[in-house]
Parts: sequence; structure tokens; C-alpha cells
Amino acid sequence: MIQVAVFIFNFIQVNTYVLYTPDGDCLIVDPGCYTQQEVNALERFIEQHKLKPYAIVLTHPHIDHVVGVQAIKTKYAIPVMAHLKSPEILNQTELSAANFGFNNINNFLPDKYLNDEDEIYFGKASLKVLYTPGHAEGSVCLYSKEDGFVVTGDVLFQQSIGRTDLPTGNYQVLIESIKAKLMTLPDQTVVFPGHGDKTTIGEERKMNPFL
Repeated sequence: MIQVAVFIFNFIQVNTYVLYTPDGDCLIVDPGCYTQQEVNALERFIEQHKLKPYAIVLTHPHIDHVVGVQAIKTKYAIPVMAHLKSPEILNQTELSAANFGFNNINNFLPDKYLNDEDEIYFGKASLKVLYTPGHAEGSVCLYSKEDGFVVTGDVLFQQSIGRTDLPTGNYQVLIESIKAKLMTLPDQTVVFPGHGDKTTIGEERKMNPFL
């Protein structure tokens, strides 16, 4: 069974997730840890639970979700996984960092590219990649059918959806992504978003004003 730990990092309040198994295998999703204190908090959790990081996985390439990539990749010598269309935005990481007030953040590219329907394996666990553009090119959600949850990044929030006014955003594409890839999941599926509180697919089907 995959356990989900959430950390709220940086001044944009990103949800960073550590997904881990009973055997201690883990993935780090959207490392938004910016300050040294935030990096330390994430590392301390991993050490205290004796976890073995397999990879960093990015739900999408926006700066607030990637500011901790450098520190975490260096610490654990693990690959960065992101959708194959993410470099369009990742190549602008340095510029985006400066625009949003993040210092000392460099451009980078993924070590492994993901595509729709790919499986990400860590230890005995796995997650299915759901390609969900609209908020940003290269957006994916990470679905565990076995454990009944999906990590949605900035695609779907509690009674809201991701913004579409940034480069590569498209409202109609986002709505189509949500309906095709997320609203087809079981109602009881827990949604872990990129910001804010968790919800369920069923709750969003009934209560989300955008849907």
C-alpha cells in the first residue's frame, strides 16, 4: 500500500508529496522546497522513515513545483522524470525563477521522459501516468488504481481547476483533460492536488463549478 506524505513548501504554497511503500521505496513528487529549512524538513522525513528515493517526478514544469529539484537530485543521486513535452517550459526555468523571486535556480531537463499511460515503478508499487494538458504543456497526473488516489498537480483542485492564463495554458484543453482522464475515475478516488486540501473525484463531480 502506498502511503502519502504532504509538505507545503515555498511562498506559493506548493504541495510536495512523498509517496512511499511499506518496504521504504519512495518517489518525491514536485519538490517545491526552496529554503534550506524546507530542504532539511524533506530530508529529515526521508531519513526518519528510512526511505529509499527512486526518482523525482514532476506533475508539470512550473517554477513553484521544481525549485527543489537541484537540491534533492544532488542529495539522493536520483533521476528526474517529467513528460516529454515539459522541456518547452523547463528551458525557461531560470527566467521564470527570476520573474517570481526565486534565486539561484538553474535550467535543467528531465533524465527520463514520461508519456501517457506509462507506468512508474518504485519497489513493488507503481503509478500510471495520465497526460493532462491545459494548465501547462507537459502536465501529468499520477494514478494508483490499487490504492485509490490520484496526484493531480495543478490540473484539478478542491472545487476549482488550474489557471490557464500562463504560457501553453488552454481552458478548453484543460476541461477536456479533466473530463477524459479524471472524471472517468471512481468517485471514491482521493485527489491530492498541487495546492490546497485533498478532495475526491466524486466530490468534484458534484461540487466543482467548472465541471
